[in-house]
Amino acid sequence: MSALPTGTVTLLFSDIESSTGLVQKLGEAYSQVLSDHRRLVREAVAGAGGTEVDCRADEFFIAFVDAESAVAGALAAQRALSTADWPEGAPVRVRMGMHTGHPVFADDTYYGIDVHRAARICRSGHGGQVLVSAATREALYGVDLGDAELRDLGEHELKGLPAPERIFQLVAEGLEETFPALREADLGATAPAALDAPEASAVPVAEDGSGEQALRVALAEDSVLLREGIARLLDDAGFEVVAQAGTADDLVRLVAMHKPDVAITDIRMPPTQTDEGLQAAQKIRERQPDVGVLVLSQYVEPAYAMTLLGDSAEGVGYLLKDRVSDIDEFTSAVRRVAQGGSVLDPAVVSQLVGRRRKADPLEELTPREREVLELMAEGRSNEAIGQRLFITLRAVEKHVTSIFSKLGLTATPEDHRRVLAVLAFLRS
Repeated sequence: MSALPTGTVTLLFSDIESSTGLVQKLGEAYSQVLSDHRRLVREAVAGAGGTEVDCRADEFFIAFVDAESAVAGALAAQRALSTADWPEGAPVRVRMGMHTGHPVFADDTYYGIDVHRAARICRSGHGGQVLVSAATREALYGVDLGDAELRDLGEHELKGLPAPERIFQLVAEGLEETFPALREADLGATAPAALDAPEASAVPVAEDGSGEQALRVALAEDSVLLREGIARLLDDAGFEVVAQAGTADDLVRLVAMHKPDVAITDIRMPPTQTDEGLQAAQKIRERQPDVGVLVLSQYVEPAYAMTLLGDSAEGVGYLLKDRVSDIDEFTSAVRRVAQGGSVLDPAVVSQLVGRRRKADPLEELTPREREVLELMAEGRSNEAIGQRLFITLRAVEKHVTSIFSKLGLTATPEDHRRVLAVLAFLRS
């Protein structure tokens, strides 16, 4: 994947209208239609400087550095699609929606309300239609669009968003101009599958009061002041704290009751202040394997980290409490754990790296590959690894691929190779 733009970006979603009907009508011939559709969209996007974030079936998720490039890409794609030679009686009509904002960037993809807004706008349109948010319209002020213009369609209620959205239609030569009313009532409760994080299972989410899809958290900490502080921090970051507990037993009970996406707990909990929190985390992993667990510790205790990992590093995190003060790092760690990833505190990784190893399965790795794997163990994304090591994203991807190959981690639908590589590192 090419490096994705960060900061202010314009996100574009697209999908084929009535794709299920096309599959039923065309049968096996649909595979060629889908292939041609992807080729035309990708060529148009590349020509406009866009970057493909994800592609699932007939859906595209694309990022542009600015609104002007997004409009150019959408126009080129729609014109190419409208003049393509499709099977008789089965035209491919693609709807598109775009929004300009500041999405959260983590794990080589985007998150947040800006992503969902762009997806909702796309879903409200019709095949052949290109819809634009008010923010994108504002970003286009002063830009010469040539023969294109933006037609104001008024304000519309889009499901899951906190306020009506003013939507504009891109009108230009070669594009259809007249469409039925927007599909506000037809919007689904979730955004397209392209919103899923790469190599992660879909995470069940609930909409918070702001309209953003919020990850649900259960929190355990015997210090009321610290517990309330972490809860407030998570709430401000867009999470939904569904339960709070002062003991490990209460946490286990509340997780079973509320089924959150992730449970966060201090290791040392009443009554003995030893490892009650760790025991609770292990019980949760056994009884609710879909719930991620993130444990917080006052001290570096590698043995506790290894006990928590057990036979799997998926959906597990171990951080020192000091990391909570770095809000971006902490909330990113919570998200990674909720999505099935693993997060280890750098101090723990450092101790594990320094220990003596008898039969080291990683001895074939180069020094640079070991550095990359250590940062993977911390839960860093490829982009974050590149920034830390001052190497390009492509170089990181090559190192990761080499690590997988040397550890014999072939891709399978069931296994998360990134997590398996980390587990091999920790066990060695």
